[in-house]
Amino acid sequence: MSEIPTDGLPADFWPRVEHAPQRLLMLDYDGTLAPFVPDRDRAFPYPGIRELLSELLVLQRTRLVIVTGRAVADMPPLLQLEPLPEIWGCHGWERRLAGGDIRRVELPVSVEGCLQRAWSRAVKAGIEDHLERKPASLAIHWRGLDEARKARLEDVASREWASLAADNDLQLHPFDGGLELRCPGRTKGDAVRELRAESPPGTLAVYLGDDLTDEDAFAALGEGDVGILVREQPRASRASCRLRPPDQLLEFLRTWLRVCRHGG
Repeated sequence: MSEIPTDGLPADFWPRVEHAPQRLLMLDYDGTLAPFVPDRDRAFPYPGIRELLSELLVLQRTRLVIVTGRAVADMPPLLQLEPLPEIWGCHGWERRLAGGDIRRVELPVSVEGCLQRAWSRAVKAGIEDHLERKPASLAIHWRGLDEARKARLEDVASREWASLAADNDLQLHPFDGGLELRCPGRTKGDAVRELRAESPPGTLAVYLGDDLTDEDAFAALGEGDVGILVREQPRASRASCRLRPPDQLLEFLRTWLRVCRHGG
């Protein structure tokens, strides 16, 4: 059940992190590691995040994974890390392993055709500049636009895509700054479940996210795992606690490094 998460971390959180035999740290990107900006191609991490991620990547007994709604191909220019962490993209439809191999869940041919028709309808309606085609979805973005322009884009997208979604068993998902027409069957929760299944017994799984799409990930966490809402303003969530970005997020990652180095 969704409730307002408590501010700050549980009292036993850091001792549990320190003594966990293995740790799985899963991080959303937009709104969590990076601020929302009008130009999504310039949504770089908060200052200091890259350096902390680089240190986390070589930390003993911590597996670092980025879980995002973006396409995997979007992430290297934004993260600018070498090596890159493991990345799950498109709400679990894509996966880039830490070694660079990319795996994708194949879409039904009918879905591919439907997404192409949705693209064509949006282009015909004159909103092509705000479209983003992902491997398993089509999104329209209106972050940073004035209310009149935003309302028009939302109206056009809803009108043009609603019938396609209903007739082809697709889903319309609002997100912070836009609307997405998505193939059902995969969510960030699937990424969390698969990552947990791959982890050895006793692994402490922790997921940090901000958006409604992260609620699937919070729900997929197991008993004893921890979901953390990263958000300035409180809202109902399946997460158990909340941190404010960027300062509390940065302090969280610094403390994770310090505690894990102390605990081995």
